[in-house]
Amino acid sequence: MTSPHFHELIADPQLLKAIDAHGYEQPTPVQLRAIPQVLAGKNLLVSSKTGSGKTAAFLLPALQKILTTPTSNPESSRILILTPTRELARQIVKNAQQLLKFTHIKVGMVCGGEEFKYQKAMLRKNPEIVVGTPGRLAEHVTHKSTDFSGLDFLILDEADRMLEMGLSEDVMAIAKTCSAERQTLLFSATLEPQGIRHLIKQVVLGDAEEVVVNEVANAIEQQMILADDVKHKEKLLVALLEKSSFEKVVVFTNTKAKAVQLDNVLRYNKYKVSALHGDITQDQRRISLDFFRQGKTQVLVATDVAARGLDIPGVDLVVNFDMAQSGDDYLHRIGRTGRADAEGRAVSFVAANDWNLTNGIQRYLNISFQIISIPGLVGHYKGPDKLKSSGKAVGTKKKVDEKKNSSDKDVKVKVRTKDKKNIGKRRAPSAKVEPANDLGDGFSAFKKKPQ
Repeated sequence: MTSPHFHELIADPQLLKAIDAHGYEQPTPVQLRAIPQVLAGKNLLVSSKTGSGKTAAFLLPALQKILTTPTSNPESSRILILTPTRELARQIVKNAQQLLKFTHIKVGMVCGGEEFKYQKAMLRKNPEIVVGTPGRLAEHVTHKSTDFSGLDFLILDEADRMLEMGLSEDVMAIAKTCSAERQTLLFSATLEPQGIRHLIKQVVLGDAEEVVVNEVANAIEQQMILADDVKHKEKLLVALLEKSSFEKVVVFTNTKAKAVQLDNVLRYNKYKVSALHGDITQDQRRISLDFFRQGKTQVLVATDVAARGLDIPGVDLVVNFDMAQSGDDYLHRIGRTGRADAEGRAVSFVAANDWNLTNGIQRYLNISFQIISIPGLVGHYKGPDKLKSSGKAVGTKKKVDEKKNSSDKDVKVKVRTKDKKNIGKRRAPSAKVEPANDLGDGFSAFKKKPQ
């Protein structure tokens, strides 16, 4: 049985021409399941792993519908796509422009870090498609720069990540300004995070179909190397790059300061490096990513801001210099390699303070990392001395002082002079006091004293 082709899913000749021009061949499982339902006019809640082709799964059917049906309001945008990060927004814009190469449709991007006035002028031209991050787009909604009264599609990409970043209020505020007749498409790596069902109720109008695509995991070799400290990790990173054959490498850290430090270390060791973290400007971000995509740099050092949505071919190796903070973050990090069924490799450096976090990720994902070492750089840390049944390290308990366990009678209480009450000496009475005579019942007259 032959696999279906895009020509069986998409009918618009301009889109098919662009599909052929960019070498798209067979649709992925998520595209096979989502495209027909979107074309049928249904709201969708789609859960699929990173690198599965979700972007084309919502772009292709949405673009076909706006190309083949007239707009209800010429002054309004027709497709609004919300993403958690600028990098993902830029990737979606690039993909949309490739698919719209043979059409007249315009795409606008609204993200933080760029001139507000320029964006406002762009929105006044009413681009058919707007891609943006919720924070900046909510500002434009407040300033009445947008018009979504005739919107055909509201698309939320990486909805779980937007929840993690605290963007749900901005998303709901934007959704309130959109046409009630719209289709809503929500795409996420998982539909299980706390709060996502509340977001769905607020954003999705009417019934929605759930599409859960459980695909075979990417062929990613997952390994870990035990390390003593940060300096040891730096030596391990340089040695790992020297001994590995690769086209592109992404190195993840948990802090901006660590990313800057590794950038300097790798440059000192003659590697061509791009950096991606919160302290660089928007232009610097764009240049870093372009250099990395074009092969002008070999290594991209990044914080988790780059872990979502980047689709860069040729990434052979992902290195977790710092372990990810959760299983989901770990999955999105290593998802930069092994994309589109290609093979990949992920190596994590694990010091003593990373052990419990690493073990929790392995249990959460039901996987086991292969422990490897680099000759000549084997550290002193060999893992915890004692393990709990869960695999986590046994914590060291403080010894209880034996004196604290002694009985109360053995406890000596220090008595201070200032705590003593100075009661002084009382004066002894001068005469013996005789008992009073009978006073009767208190109402009768007193008896006279006998003479």
